[in-house]
Amino acid sequence: MSIKLKDIWRIENDGDYKVHFGRANNEKIEPLDEWLETPDNWVYWQETRPKKNEFNRDFIFSLMRFYPEEHVWLFGGIFRVLARHEDRYEVELTDQGESFIGRLKIHSSYRDRPTRVNFENHYDKFEVSEILREPYKGRRFLGYENVHLSFRELSTLIKNDRPDWKSSLENVKGVYLITDTSTGKRYVGSAYGDRGIWSRWEAYAYSGHGWNEELQELVGDNLDYARKNFKFTLLEYRPAPTPDDTVIKRESYWKKVLLTQGKYGLNQN
Repeated sequence: MSIKLKDIWRIENDGDYKVHFGRANNEKIEPLDEWLETPDNWVYWQETRPKKNEFNRDFIFSLMRFYPEEHVWLFGGIFRVLARHEDRYEVELTDQGESFIGRLKIHSSYRDRPTRVNFENHYDKFEVSEILREPYKGRRFLGYENVHLSFRELSTLIKNDRPDWKSSLENVKGVYLITDTSTGKRYVGSAYGDRGIWSRWEAYAYSGHGWNEELQELVGDNLDYARKNFKFTLLEYRPAPTPDDTVIKRESYWKKVLLTQGKYGLNQN
């Protein structure tokens, strides 16, 4: 039997609220990734104003699409609208529902185009999907065969030093794929140091390019290009005692299979 949001959280004067269904923008940036990187990024999503004054009530009940699960939204706090300018809003995070921020997952099948809508039209329909023990810090490790991450996800996992990901990736060597989603070109690399894949990917998280010449030309001196376009996939993994030569040979194999040398890819050799 489902639990309705109103059964655990009674919100009075629901006509004073707009609900913000935050989802990927035109640049395909997910608000969940923005919030994970820093909550200040999520504030900006509330401050952005379209031509029409859509946040025309006192409060914003903010939700971000929880894309690891279908029809699930993560609660991002209740904001008070302080001022409405022609090009932006001024908002402040209130203490309403503070303990639920990043923990309350709400089930809603809302798919309509408008993202800022009247709260009372959805409040009765909202179901509690889950309440996490602590604020969400990124998806849990689900096995080596399922490692496929955006640059933002990877960066957040590494900077949060997620123990499940760290212990899994630093104890294996392997071959990985970086896909540039803006061009479709791909780069195959390998990791075989003392701390395995974790250490190699840590270099990408902080530099954007891992000091690969081909990727440096794309990323330059900031991480914006990597944030918007890079996807990381683990192609295969090997136990830590595996000889480095074996991993390097497997890297060469995948370069040939995926045609990453030459005009189709980003590997120079």
